[in-house]
Amino acid sequence: MQVQFRFLDKEEMPNMFPLLRKVNDYTETEILKDRILSMANHQDYRCIGIFMEDKMVGICGLWHLTRHYSGKSLEPDHIYVETELQGKGIGKQLFQFLDNYAVENGYECLELNTYTGNTKSHKLYYNLGFKILGFHFVKNLNSGRIHL
Repeated sequence: MQVQFRFLDKEEMPNMFPLLRKVNDYTETEILKDRILSMANHQDYRCIGIFMEDKMVGICGLWHLTRHYSGKSLEPDHIYVETELQGKGIGKQLFQFLDNYAVENGYECLELNTYTGNTKSHKLYYNLGFKILGFHFVKNLNSGRIHL
């Protein structure tokens, strides 16, 4: 399956919102847009568009971090591929793209979070060589703003 991966410019970020809504349908649209634009403008966050024939069919947010336990790390976030294209190798191709990008840019590791109920992704990540290091805990301080 022929796909292209491309970093989105900040001006293109609104184009990813329809796909992001499929990952996060519980946050009000304006809040979600504000958060993503804040992440892009004020934090070291980028977004990769996954394209087939010039149509965006998937997204992958990307955090550029340095952590005391792992060094310079790349963290894929809110990965989504259109439902009808899932299971066709696009995720594997995406992570090959991310591995190459990370190595070329001096990153020491990839790390990610996934929802406990997303067992399809767990199998993919295990097959790609990821190991579980710990648990991700969240404490909601603003009722209704975080989907727990």
